[in-house]
Amino acid sequence: MSKDFTLAKYTELLQGLKAGGYRFITFEQYCTDKDSLGEARFVILRHDVDLKAANSLATARIEHALDIQASYYFRVVEQSNQPEVIKDIVALGHEIGYHYEDMALCEGDAEKALRHFEKQLSYFRQYYPVRTLCMHGAPTSRYDGRDLWKYADYHDYGLVGEPYFDVDFSKVFYLTDTGRRWDGFHVSLRDKVPVYQEEWIRRGWAYHRTDDLLKALHDHGLPRQLMVTTHPQRWTDHRGEWWREKIGQSLKNGVKRLLVHRG
Repeated sequence: MSKDFTLAKYTELLQGLKAGGYRFITFEQYCTDKDSLGEARFVILRHDVDLKAANSLATARIEHALDIQASYYFRVVEQSNQPEVIKDIVALGHEIGYHYEDMALCEGDAEKALRHFEKQLSYFRQYYPVRTLCMHGAPTSRYDGRDLWKYADYHDYGLVGEPYFDVDFSKVFYLTDTGRRWDGFHVSLRDKVPVYQEEWIRRGWAYHRTDDLLKALHDHGLPRQLMVTTHPQRWTDHRGEWWREKIGQSLKNGVKRLLVHRG
């Protein structure tokens, strides 16, 4: 049994989902095909590239080897926005999108944030014909990125979907490794869908470790339709980086618990 949050464990998770009969689709595919998906068994595989962009290339290569396509969302900050990494991930057949945080970067100035959004969307479209976007939670900011759409409609920019608006989470079960755990909704400010959280917990759909997910897959205990979101910075086989991420995330989780409690 391999250690959690390694590339070996990530590979196990993908293989477990495939063995469980799940079809992998990008978020773009979900948005364009959802009316025809019906009760199909599928996984929308999404990656939020917050930091350490090179780690995303490692997961993208694993997925490519398994004939899986995923959606990668890049921020504009240097730790995420690495052009050569973006090009390589596109070349592997994956979708890329904009991981937007314009309201936080523009300190709540909606007019300025919209101009910033338009500029960054054009930038990422140099690499891929971006049709979806996804909010970056920006937990240290008091601005929620989704508030930008009180002042504009992202569909007017040729975009077909944003997960927090365009996924029916009453049908699609949401799994995210926020907090370096699969039950990180306890320490997440924005990367969660609280409307359905209590119902999921009541049904026993709460998992802490990746091995808990694998056991549920083995026991046929997961819903038919999933969105699985990872942050590739957390997944590494480098021992020093693995420990730094583990310790750093434990400290962050403590701070986030306080913010969630206050919020």
